[in-house]
Amino acid sequence: MTSPAVAPSRAGTVTARLALVGYLLFVGFTVWLPASVSAKVTGLVGVMAAWVSDAGIASYERSAVVLEILANVALFVPVGLLLALALPRLRLWQVVLCGGLMSVVIEAVQGLMPSRVPALSDIIANTSGTLIGAVLALVLLRLVAGDRPAAARRRLVS
Repeated sequence: MTSPAVAPSRAGTVTARLALVGYLLFVGFTVWLPASVSAKVTGLVGVMAAWVSDAGIASYERSAVVLEILANVALFVPVGLLLALALPRLRLWQVVLCGGLMSVVIEAVQGLMPSRVPALSDIIANTSGTLIGAVLALVLLRLVAGDRPAAARRRLVS
């Protein structure tokens, strides 16, 4: 992902790896809980959709769909960010592919659970969130690198 001049420090990489493991555990618990339990965790989408509906901006159903997609994007932004920082040799497309494959696995397992329903839109939203997170990592690393000339060449985008 990075050339030596822009690579995160060894301690930063270890920290990112630990954070990635912790965050992936959180994601796993969130997406693989039975629907009755996960509704308590993800009920914020319903609350926000009700607010939007009560304000007359959009119907509850329409706002719930949009907010659920945005929630899936937001759920995977840290995946892309932490994956890019934890595994600095990965290129941008590899980070996005990893996030997309993680999402496919999540949806496949949800398809085997009687209380969950897999959705292609979730895979697209999760992969988009991974891309946003990876690009954010790229921007952050460039900002940290400052004006060093070698900072212009990053393996992440090669």
